[in-house]
Amino acid sequence: MLVVLLAALDQTIVSTALPTIVGDLGGLQHLSWVVTAYLLSSTVSGPLYGKFGDLYGRKVVIQIAIVIFLVGSALCGIAQNMAELISFRALQGFGAGGLVVVAIAVVGDIIPPRDRGRYQGIFGAVFGVATVVGPLIGGFFVDNLSWRWIFYVNLPLGAAALFVIGAVFHAPAERVEHKIDYLGAATLAAALSAIVLFTSLGGTTYAWGSAPIIALAVIGAVMTALFVLAEQRATEPILPLELFRQRTFAVCSGVGFIIGVALFGSLTFLPLFLQIVRGRGATSSGLQLTPMMLGLLITSIGSGQLISRFGRYRPFPIVGTAVMTIGLALLAQLDPHTTVLQVSLYVVVVGLGLGMVMQVLVLAVQNDVQPRVMGVATSGAIMFRQIGGSVGIALFGAIFANRLHANLAKTLPRGVHGPRTPTPKNVRQLPPHLHELYVRAFSASLHPVFVVGAGIGVLAFLLSWLLHEKPLRQTTEGIMEAV
Repeated sequence: MLVVLLAALDQTIVSTALPTIVGDLGGLQHLSWVVTAYLLSSTVSGPLYGKFGDLYGRKVVIQIAIVIFLVGSALCGIAQNMAELISFRALQGFGAGGLVVVAIAVVGDIIPPRDRGRYQGIFGAVFGVATVVGPLIGGFFVDNLSWRWIFYVNLPLGAAALFVIGAVFHAPAERVEHKIDYLGAATLAAALSAIVLFTSLGGTTYAWGSAPIIALAVIGAVMTALFVLAEQRATEPILPLELFRQRTFAVCSGVGFIIGVALFGSLTFLPLFLQIVRGRGATSSGLQLTPMMLGLLITSIGSGQLISRFGRYRPFPIVGTAVMTIGLALLAQLDPHTTVLQVSLYVVVVGLGLGMVMQVLVLAVQNDVQPRVMGVATSGAIMFRQIGGSVGIALFGAIFANRLHANLAKTLPRGVHGPRTPTPKNVRQLPPHLHELYVRAFSASLHPVFVVGAGIGVLAFLLSWLLHEKPLRQTTEGIMEAV
């Protein structure tokens, strides 16, 4: 749980501090790379950790991942310029890629599927809490200490996790010779890198039709095709293609991808609404997202307990995606007159839905696959959710930017332009009349973001009906021998 907390916190804790980091280190034009470098390296390395865990055992692999993550965190905290920070964030992400994947795979190793629901429900709650609390903690450190503490806070947590794993996690000592799929690893890393960079940089750093973005799209397609060819020939493939022929893995990966789009899209733009439209500070806007955490806690732990008691998991993704979609549809009603209570109720609904889906998908995958591919199956399911998050941020960002440009052109008087960068400080400094017009246009531009999110949620709801229910195994027989 400490390991999952480490990885999940660092996906969101940095976002609140980015303006302050730029003010201290400079390099505004490279701002997006602070997030992109971490997202890229963690997404690329996840499947590699999953496979290495299957081959060499989870203990040594997760210890290596923690050490890499902590070294990256310490270096981020002492970075003196933007180039150093981006490089160290990439190193930190390379360690983080193994944290969630291997931790969840360990649960799959030692807990029978019938009892696994309650444990993975708690892990899902930790992930959800960290996702929502991250911006809040980041805002607190920025307001009261220094942005560097968003990285230093990882060190005691990581040291505690490393000590506990070293002391009480006993892995089999037997070593078996394996053949590493280097070609598969290289082509998968190249394909994922191109896809994440395409979605992260397109429409922001580069125009969608620019040469670098087109090149990334081509590289992504070519490397994906080469990866498929490499896996067909590999003795021990890094991500076995047989997984995609299994209905449960394919459906869960698809639903996970869509959940990633909806989750990261909503979490990215809700703080914007609270800070720009409602005029809240960074810490206050983080606090107003805590009701989502409450909803996610309730259903993540509750669904895990019910699955362990009754042995059925299929109803939860169906109900969860439906509730999440309703929550996103409610968020589409946000306007400058929306009260804090209404926002809290809307995000509670989103959290209630997400809590019934995220970890249940991993449980379904682990229950369906053979023990020898437990790690790669787990990492594959999580990988698609991470790619969905990258795509969601890019998709919603493009929709929002286009609508904001059009709405400002219609709303502001002729010849009057809003701030080039819509930060809370810049918007507050506008004259009262222009401020009201700008906020109205900004709020209207968020409406289609959540409408599209709700539409995507409908796709997840429909896809979840294809999930096949398999009886949950009562034992871990054969699993520990495999790792």
